[in-house]
Amino acid sequence: MTEAAASNDLAAGIAGQRVLITAGAGGIGLAIAGRLARHGARIFVCDVSDEALDAFGRDFPDAGRIKADVSDDGDVDRMFAAVADTLGGLDALINNAGIAGPTGGVDEIDPADWRRTLDICLTGQFLCAHRGVPMLKAAGGGSIVNMSSAAGRHGYAFRTPYSSAKFGVIGFTQSLAKELGPANIRVNAILPGIVEGPRMTGVIRARAEQVGVSYEEMEAEYLSRVSLRRMVSPHDVAAMIAFLLSDAGANVSGQSLGVDANVETL
Repeated sequence: MTEAAASNDLAAGIAGQRVLITAGAGGIGLAIAGRLARHGARIFVCDVSDEALDAFGRDFPDAGRIKADVSDDGDVDRMFAAVADTLGGLDALINNAGIAGPTGGVDEIDPADWRRTLDICLTGQFLCAHRGVPMLKAAGGGSIVNMSSAAGRHGYAFRTPYSSAKFGVIGFTQSLAKELGPANIRVNAILPGIVEGPRMTGVIRARAEQVGVSYEEMEAEYLSRVSLRRMVSPHDVAAMIAFLLSDAGANVSGQSLGVDANVETL
């Protein structure tokens, strides 16, 4: 993009984009959907919650939606068929779906919980890219944003399935950025930190119970490891994704971008 073509509007280029957001009916995904819709994008979301999807449909009647588990090959196939029917193509894929996984020592974690965490947090991103990349290529290029975590940069004791999956997302992102760059597809990872909301509340509560302290004590311990001493909001993450999809982000690819108030350690 030349200087003459640059715009002061950081949302320039989002309007009209066809965007799929996994786990888009609640939490961070809902914030992303709302932000991009306000900028004029055409939105399609999946989620596993009927209740969340119903609420999403009431708030975004023009957006597409489907119930789908990103770790299930058949669900992913049906989802992309619906995206093609509804949007007629794809310009951006936001791989947002994930779960917190279990809290416990490596000798305590059920292997089934380990597999389920990796299936959703990492394999689900592969399955969506596997189906989405041909559509992005057909559109002449586009953007993939993969959700990693501060736990993908720091080891995370007693959360090994989650951290391992999120480290994997960064490797997946950097590999795809190299592979897909010649097709004009940008691939980046977002690394949220301590994001306010029910999932983080559950994580802190589980760790507090494990070590026998109060929720408030454990929350204070978590925030003591963050330079800005605060949580971030889903809207902070949505703003970064909007930037990556905009014209302003046209030459950003292969990056792992922290939106975490600078998590120093976990």
